[in-house]
Amino acid sequence: MFQKILIANRGEIALRVLRACKELGIQTVVVHSTADADAMHVRLADESVCIGPPPSRDSYLNIHQIVAACEITGADAVHPGYGFLSENAKFADILAAHNITFIGPSGDHIRIMGDKIEAKRTAKRLGIPVVPGSDGAVTEEKEAKRIAAEIGYPVIIKASAGGGGRGMKVARSEADLVVALQTARSEAGAAFGDDAVYIEKYLEKPRHIEVQVFGDGAGRGVHFGERDCSLQRRHQKVWEEAPSPALNAEERAHIGGVCAKAIADLGYSGAGTIEFLYENGEFYFIEMNTRLQVEHPVTEAITGIDLVHEQIRVASGGGLSVRQEDIKFNGHAIECRINAEDPRTFTPSPGTITHFHTPGGLGIRVDSGVYSGYKIPPYYDSLIGKLIVHGRNRVECMMRLRRALDEFVVDGIKTTLPLFRDLVGNADIANGEYDIHWLEKYLAKED
Repeated sequence: MFQKILIANRGEIALRVLRACKELGIQTVVVHSTADADAMHVRLADESVCIGPPPSRDSYLNIHQIVAACEITGADAVHPGYGFLSENAKFADILAAHNITFIGPSGDHIRIMGDKIEAKRTAKRLGIPVVPGSDGAVTEEKEAKRIAAEIGYPVIIKASAGGGGRGMKVARSEADLVVALQTARSEAGAAFGDDAVYIEKYLEKPRHIEVQVFGDGAGRGVHFGERDCSLQRRHQKVWEEAPSPALNAEERAHIGGVCAKAIADLGYSGAGTIEFLYENGEFYFIEMNTRLQVEHPVTEAITGIDLVHEQIRVASGGGLSVRQEDIKFNGHAIECRINAEDPRTFTPSPGTITHFHTPGGLGIRVDSGVYSGYKIPPYYDSLIGKLIVHGRNRVECMMRLRRALDEFVVDGIKTTLPLFRDLVGNADIANGEYDIHWLEKYLAKED
C-alpha cells in the first residue's frame, strides 16, 4: 500500500479522495492554487503545496509543478480525481518516468479512449455495441454524404477529440450535412486543436446509460451496475440515478457482463465508465471515461463499496477486492449536482456563502468542500456540492430526496437548488419517463 498520496485536484473531489486516504491510513498531500488557500481539503490534508496562481493552466494543469510537489513531499502516488489531468496520458507517462504511481489506467489506455474514433474501433473489437456510423475521421463532403445516406438521417457530426457538446452538430438532411460538417470541424479545431470529426446515427429520444467498470490490469474485470444520466443540459449531466428506471434485470445483467468482459480483455487497470445511448432496448457505445466519475457516489450507495478505496487498492498492486458474484445491488440512489449558478439562466454565481446547512438523516450524503464564509472563486467549475440520497426503492428515494432538498440551505449566492425542487415534483421525473432531451425542453417551456 502507498505511504503518501498527492491529490491533484480541488473542491469536493479532493476532499472525497482525502477522506478515503485517511480511512486507509495513508498520508495525504494536496496541491492548490492561491485562490484555494482556504479550501476545506487544504485545511484537512497532512501537507499542502501551493502550485501557482488561480488560472488552471498555471496551477492544476501545471504538470511540472505537480511532479515537483511529489518530489518535495515524498509522495509515491497521485490521485487525479476527475477533470484537470485525470485523463491526460502525458501526465500518467511523466509520473511513471519519475517512479510515481498514477492512480488510474495506463497512458496507452487513456490515449485509446481519449480519441473518440479509436475508442469506437476498440469498443467494436471488444464486442461492445456501437452506434452505426463512420469507421474513422471524415474529411470529404462526398464521403460524408455517402455515409449519411447509408445509415439514414438524422445523423450527428462529432469531434474526435471532443467533449462537453463542442464540435457536435445534427444534420437532418443532405443540405444540413454540408453546413454541419463545416461548422463541427471549425469548432473542433478551435476548441481542441484537432478538427477531425466522425459521423454517427442520431438517436431521437435515447437515454444516457453508463456502466461502472473496474479492471485489475491482469485480465480480471467486474462491473458495478449502471447509472442513468439522461437529465442533461447542453450535454452536461445534472441528475444521475442508479439503477436506471428504464432497464429491466435482463438488460442490466447483459450490458454489465459485456462491459466487464471487455475490460478484462483490454487488460485495463482501475476505474472506468463505459457510456451508452439506449433506445428501444438497444445499447450504443458513446465513449469510455478512464477515470472516476462525478456521479460515482450513487454506485457506492447501491453497492456499499467504496470506489476510491478500490482505485487505490488496484493501483498499489493489491488487485480487486471483489469478484463479480460478490457485488450485490441494494435499493435506489439519486445524485443532484448543486452548482453555483442561476437556476434558470445557469449563469455562474461566484461569491461568499453566508450560510451553509446540509440535510441529514438516514440515506443522505452530501459531498462538498464548502462551508459558511467560504468564497466561491470565479476561476473553476461551478459545482459546489453533490446531494446523494439512497432508499430501499425509487419511491422511497424520491420522497427522501424531496425532504433533503427542503432542508438544504445555501445563502449568499445563487444555486441550482430551486431547479431540483421543481424536478422532484414533476410527474415525468417521478415516473422515470425522460430522455436526454427532456430537461432542455422543460427549461424552454419554463422560460
